[in-house]
Amino acid sequence: MTIFLLFAAGFLGGMLNSLAGGGSFIMFPALLFAGVPPVLANASNTYACMPGYVSGAIGYWRHIAAHRDKIFIYALLGLVGGYLGAELLMRVSDEQFAVIIPWLMLFAVITYVFGARINRFLASRSQGGRGAKAAGAIGLSLLLLAICVYGGFFNAGLGIILLAWLALAGFEDVHAMNGLKLLVSSVVAVVAVVRFAATGSIAWFEGSAALAGAVVGGFVAAYFAPLVPARVIRGFVIVYGVGLTAYFFWITYF
Repeated sequence: MTIFLLFAAGFLGGMLNSLAGGGSFIMFPALLFAGVPPVLANASNTYACMPGYVSGAIGYWRHIAAHRDKIFIYALLGLVGGYLGAELLMRVSDEQFAVIIPWLMLFAVITYVFGARINRFLASRSQGGRGAKAAGAIGLSLLLLAICVYGGFFNAGLGIILLAWLALAGFEDVHAMNGLKLLVSSVVAVVAVVRFAATGSIAWFEGSAALAGAVVGGFVAAYFAPLVPARVIRGFVIVYGVGLTAYFFWITYF
């Protein structure tokens, strides 16, 4: 029954990731409720999300290749940041991580809710790259590194944060932004999973059940996407995410 529920959670999470994002809001809590310790549940959630990032990046490769001059530095920052984030997670106990879960969830939900507005705000001030040049390439690189550290430590909300960063960096083509977002997410997830696996920090059985569901859910979502209004999906994710965050605050602090 537990494996079935994890597959179902992965299926729903995979559909959400394909349609509107926010799949980690489903899969990470499901792993916790299945009895996986907090740190392992977080690492296993990254493992379950990884194939979706990689396949998505492959699908967007034509748009990514148009910015091949940026691929190396973005991938390098994702590699370093993802490793540092994963290393940080490995140095946190289950008890310590359980205390910060509500705050991480709150940050991810706020980012998800206001991500589009943040993107529009930053894009309106970047003006095709001039804002990025004014901010300075070094500052932007350090910011991306920090975002990748967050992604290696806690996966939820990474995609929305990366989109906001790409808007700040002066990108306007939504397809290029989605492609580069998936590329960086893939690098962060792969290096984090390798780091987690090296120390036996992935619940392979439970994580693989969620992963299988996510893969199937992603394919199903691609078929049904035109039939489901994105606004409805987004509304569901927000209501669910807010309720889940409130639940974690309640069980942790009350």
